[in-house]
Amino acid sequence: MKTRMIETKRGARCGVLEGGSGAPLVFFHGAGGLFADNPFLDLLARHYSVYAPELPGYGESTGEELLEDMLDFTLHGWDVVETLGLQRPHLIGHSMGGMVCAEMACLAPGSLGKLVLVDAAGLWLDEHPIPDIFTLLPFDFPKLLFHDPEAGTARLTGGVDFGNVEALREFYIGNARRLGMAGKLLFPVPNRRLSKRLYRLTAETLVLWGSSDTFIVPAYAQRWKELIPHARVSVIDRAGHMLPYEQPEAFAAATKGFLG
Repeated sequence: MKTRMIETKRGARCGVLEGGSGAPLVFFHGAGGLFADNPFLDLLARHYSVYAPELPGYGESTGEELLEDMLDFTLHGWDVVETLGLQRPHLIGHSMGGMVCAEMACLAPGSLGKLVLVDAAGLWLDEHPIPDIFTLLPFDFPKLLFHDPEAGTARLTGGVDFGNVEALREFYIGNARRLGMAGKLLFPVPNRRLSKRLYRLTAETLVLWGSSDTFIVPAYAQRWKELIPHARVSVIDRAGHMLPYEQPEAFAAATKGFLG
């Protein structure tokens, strides 16, 4: 897959990872952004034209000042789709990206094909509060996000040599920039009253969840199904919140089985 830069009509510049052929599919990442290696996108690109834009504040994308609230993020998503020249693409959103995709589908229900929500943020259950990621220390994340925390640690650090002061500085600056953007949606809690708007979501929807997700527990998958008129749930074993990275083959197979 290759990366190119696009500029939306509002002036945001975004890097887009793209590849493959077939029906258009747009993947929206979570709060951690895309990693250097995204094998699940390569698997999807065997069957679809895959586009994975990076939000402003992530990678080389710019325009953070243009996005202040949920509506801004939602319109930005559709601005990206329009700039790419896509008609009724399938939308896939992971975690925070799932929240954005669900809002996009509520705002313009006739403008997408099918919808896949993967361990999506955006709802709130009092009996299952979602941890505040902005209060966590770096070593807290792997055990919260991954079924296999050891492998998760290696993926989150991206092989950064923390003995190298310059590499460490760049890592923390990049992470602060990403979390600064994510905080506009997820702080203090990821509840922007999306549940009140889901009645507008008419797209066929697959809710995918990792069985070991301790960040946004599987009870949320059932709540999404209850609130979305045409939704089904699939739970994948041996996967935590970072399901696409921990079980890329199972993720891609479930997605293709749903999208066709």
